[in-house]
Amino acid sequence: MTLPSRPYAAFLFDMDGTLLTSVASAERAWSTWALGHGIDPAAVLAVMHGVRAVETVKRFAPAGADIAAEVQAITELEIADVADIQEIPGAAAFLASLPAGRWALVTSASRRLAEVRLAAAGMALPPVMICAEDVTQGKPAPDCFQAGARKLGVDITDCLVFEDAHAGFAAAKAAGADAVAITATHREPLDLGLPTLRDYRGVSIRLDETGAMRLSQQD
Repeated sequence: MTLPSRPYAAFLFDMDGTLLTSVASAERAWSTWALGHGIDPAAVLAVMHGVRAVETVKRFAPAGADIAAEVQAITELEIADVADIQEIPGAAAFLASLPAGRWALVTSASRRLAEVRLAAAGMALPPVMICAEDVTQGKPAPDCFQAGARKLGVDITDCLVFEDAHAGFAAAKAAGADAVAITATHREPLDLGLPTLRDYRGVSIRLDETGAMRLSQQD
């Protein structure tokens, strides 16, 4: 499917699997956490992508578990495992090309984890960030993308979301935003009827007469 041709006021970017190759790191951490609780890691890995840690912990933690403590434990495991995290090719350069105040990071990671992962990938800290602790409902609820649009002072329907996970696509749709799927870390073909980008190499923007951004890609 071709990239959207309409102009956008702002871009909203997921982080894990969209800007960073942190999927393997997250899966190792969650597998360790699952095994420590006698839980099949495969069951956890099947649903943890793109959602906040608290949602996954609530789903799998033993009855009576201290949810906050378990979320802290998985966060520490993830923070300790960042050595192989890299940027998705072209991501940093593409972000640097965007007009100031026209894009935001919208991630299910905590702010602390996001900062550590971005640093591990050698990427600058985004000036506008919506993280796990900034919303009461995580993806697939639309709250995070709506919050990102509000912080940028634009209507969510004038935003383009860059995502890689099903929960994120659902959140973008629920919010009323268009979405592009980033497939760099995907192991299987994606069939969601969305425009896709392997990575950000050859991707650029053109500002129209109103200052809105149009996405383009070199052949």
